[in-house]
Amino acid sequence: MSYPTGGPGKGAAPRHHRRSSAAQKRLWRRSTIALAALAGCVIGGVVALATTGPNASENSQQPPASSPDTTQNAPTTSAPAPSVAAPVKPRKVSAAQLAALPQATTEGRIPTAPADPNPRAVTDGSVVHPTRPVPVFGRPGGGPAIAAVPAIEVGSPTWLPIVARKPGWLQVLLPSKPNGRVGWLAEDSSVLKTARSGYQVRVNLATFKLSLFNHNEQVGSWTVGTGSSVDPTPPGRTFILGAFTDPQQNYSPIILPLGVHSPSLDSFGGGPGTVAIHTWLNRPTQNVYGAKSSNGCIRVPPAALSLIEKAPLGTLVLIH
Repeated sequence: MSYPTGGPGKGAAPRHHRRSSAAQKRLWRRSTIALAALAGCVIGGVVALATTGPNASENSQQPPASSPDTTQNAPTTSAPAPSVAAPVKPRKVSAAQLAALPQATTEGRIPTAPADPNPRAVTDGSVVHPTRPVPVFGRPGGGPAIAAVPAIEVGSPTWLPIVARKPGWLQVLLPSKPNGRVGWLAEDSSVLKTARSGYQVRVNLATFKLSLFNHNEQVGSWTVGTGSSVDPTPPGRTFILGAFTDPQQNYSPIILPLGVHSPSLDSFGGGPGTVAIHTWLNRPTQNVYGAKSSNGCIRVPPAALSLIEKAPLGTLVLIH
């Protein structure tokens, strides 16, 4: 290297060498500090390993615990509410169209009504009464009306059992022919009144037994007469449609027509062949009960009739 002229005298270190030495010292001090820090990290790691012991790897798999600050400051979230499908509205039915529909009564016939999907199932006792004639639909929305239900049936308010529900719709048993048919009513609190019957009637055709229940407790059980082999009592679920006294007969003080008909007689005694529950005072002998002794009706002892007639209209009757 060249030296500048007029530099220091002999024995003096060059100034650029002194600067290099000072920088080297500073570098040494920095390296020493870095090594000390590194040594501290290694020692700390050894101490941590000695403290945790051999299960440290297992503990490391557990999720870290949240600090109090993190928990307190975390935003609260909630699951979104499930979406509820809007009820399908029925087709509009004018007054003229309603009047032209077949009547869903014991005298009517609705062949397009769907069959009862669960003819042996019990219900919760819910019943519905239309305060004015309303249309009946084959399915809950989207289809045309198939019949009309009047507010009065066989001299009594019409009460029909509710057998199924969908948003905005009630499925009910129909009292018309063919047997075991259902229909849908558009749920409208201004027209439909709902209630609940605690009663239920069960008829076992094989054992000739009729049992009456009230709020799932058996009120009584009696041996009854049922339809003959030629004119059998139809099985399935039906309901008490009405209650009336016929002044032209004396075999029963009151007759309880059901929402079902004889499968063999299209008409009987001037009526549409409606099956009923009644007693048989003209022949109060044991050969009437416990036998196939009727044209399809269910003949019960007078004591049984006095209790069954307390059941509200629309009460479910299961015949099997």
